[in-house]
Amino acid sequence: MNSTPRLLNRILLGIVGLGFLGVGTLLVLLATVPAVGRWWQGWSAGAWSNWRDLFERTRFPGRQESWLWIVLVLLLLVVVGAMVAWVAQQGKGRADLLVAEEDPGEVPGNVRIGGGVAEQALRAALADRPDLAGATVATYEIRGEPALKIRVQPRQGVAPHTLAAEVSALVEALDAVIGKRTPVLIHIGSGARSRFGRAERVR
Repeated sequence: MNSTPRLLNRILLGIVGLGFLGVGTLLVLLATVPAVGRWWQGWSAGAWSNWRDLFERTRFPGRQESWLWIVLVLLLLVVVGAMVAWVAQQGKGRADLLVAEEDPGEVPGNVRIGGGVAEQALRAALADRPDLAGATVATYEIRGEPALKIRVQPRQGVAPHTLAAEVSALVEALDAVIGKRTPVLIHIGSGARSRFGRAERVR
């Protein structure tokens, strides 16, 4: 429901994972295969020589310093800026207000109901249910309108359609209280707590 760039995140995670896999494979080969160790020694010596020659060719006229360091610093700043922009995109779409309308009554004004009101009310209603292993509620903004995302984890043996109907009834009761119909996404998932957790027994 939010605008987190999931495809970009998966691509970046895949690239980083392949990089770590390549480094790990190389380290294992260096430790176990003598031929790879000899190749690495020759390659690293040649690479260091090439880098040293490159810095020699990029010195400022009449000075020992190389302007290549300035280029590397600028590249690092670009990378840091891209990382900050990427982090800023994570989790966007969250909303603080569930209702924000004008009230043209005897005393005109604005009516604002925070999303935390609905989140706390629904979490409290779902917290003590023995058929749930967990429940989370969050408020998002979809096309300029507030909406609720309810994620529940039923325990084994709980019928999903029955649970969805009961959660929908809670949402309808909430709509009656706040006086406005709110779009809702009900996500029924499963996890380790759902598979291995047991409902509490009441004697």
